[in-house]
Amino acid sequence: MPEGPSIVILKEELAPFSGKKVLTVAGTEKSFDLQLLKNKTAHFRTWGKHFLICFPKFTVRVHLLLFGSYLINDRKKAKPRLHLRFRNGEVNFYAGSVQLLTSPLDEIYDWSADLLNDAWAPRKASQKLKNMPQALLCDALLDQDIFAGAGNIFKNEVPWRVRVHPSSSVGALPARKRSELVKAMHDFAFDFLAWKKAGVLKQHLNVHTKTECPRCKIPLEKSYMGKGK
Repeated sequence: MPEGPSIVILKEELAPFSGKKVLTVAGTEKSFDLQLLKNKTAHFRTWGKHFLICFPKFTVRVHLLLFGSYLINDRKKAKPRLHLRFRNGEVNFYAGSVQLLTSPLDEIYDWSADLLNDAWAPRKASQKLKNMPQALLCDALLDQDIFAGAGNIFKNEVPWRVRVHPSSSVGALPARKRSELVKAMHDFAFDFLAWKKAGVLKQHLNVHTKTECPRCKIPLEKSYMGKGK
């Protein structure tokens, strides 16, 4: 599943289409009439792992989930779930989830929970963690209401950075360590984004998919823990 930084990159890749009218709409999505999008001007936003195609009176939310993908100015043989053509190009989304949102986005999303949003509020994140003392850290780090955009790479890398075992209960963390963790999540989001853009993400990962700790030179153990496994 693409994590938040990858969705921000998608938004940046589609910047040439922002402010442009959708000329042609097609796709296999059946939950709403896709032709509602035709001849309407699109703008793009993100919230965590959600890609938001914003129109004047509604928004289309694309969530790539585990197997979703997209192509810009290119197509697969398979039919896209959503195809949008603009005067200067097209985008095709495959698999994943496509949903029509009719409520204002500010009523749906807490922008301060998005690790890569300018509205990110670390104190709110720290308080949310404090309010869930029984939760395992590995689950808390994937809670999108706290760390929107975080995924399994975050869950592996950030605890290693701050030297806290992912099976620790949140309530066992001292306040200082909790604040350190929140900052590390925010810092890693921007590191992830920069490395992904440069095509060097895998080179900078310390423990995700690795077999030996680069710091201690001892074997790493792979475990499926917490509610999210």
